[in-house]
Amino acid sequence: MNFIRRGLGATAVLLVQAAPWVVLVAEGLTPPPALAQQTASAKGASAERQALVDHGRYLVRITGCNDCHTPGYLANAGKVDEKLWLTGDSFGWRGPWGTTYPSNLRLYMQQHNEASWLRTARSFQPRPPMPWFNLHAMSDADLRAIYHYVRALGPAGQPAPAYLPPGQEPKGPFASFPG
Repeated sequence: MNFIRRGLGATAVLLVQAAPWVVLVAEGLTPPPALAQQTASAKGASAERQALVDHGRYLVRITGCNDCHTPGYLANAGKVDEKLWLTGDSFGWRGPWGTTYPSNLRLYMQQHNEASWLRTARSFQPRPPMPWFNLHAMSDADLRAIYHYVRALGPAGQPAPAYLPPGQEPKGPFASFPG
């Protein structure tokens, strides 16, 4: 019940704050400069954020993130619904390091704020075949765009299977690297 009261209260405050703006528009008058600037600023921030998300989508698509982190992406020549992008995979990569699985980046990014992601992307060195050195070479702007795109997708899917040390047999399908 408190939630409903708070929600109604917030709605009432918004209506009261917006009322002068609505009246001005209805009368064909110009809003006060501060209110007009606030509205334009919000629209600009929204457009700027969308451009960042779009750039992140582009980067994810061309840098090969989906190749491993999206189930069936390679097998279907990239024709996988975007709803499934970056949800990890149970297809393993086996080599002298053991067996690794592509993590669910949509769940992973939920654990990070932007600053934490930038630090991690610059320093982590996971097991093969993840090309971590490519992340190290990216600009902060590109890493931010990827972060905002993945966060915009929202959480989905399940965590990938856990790493298996050398000598432990994977239960599902995997590719073997010579070693």
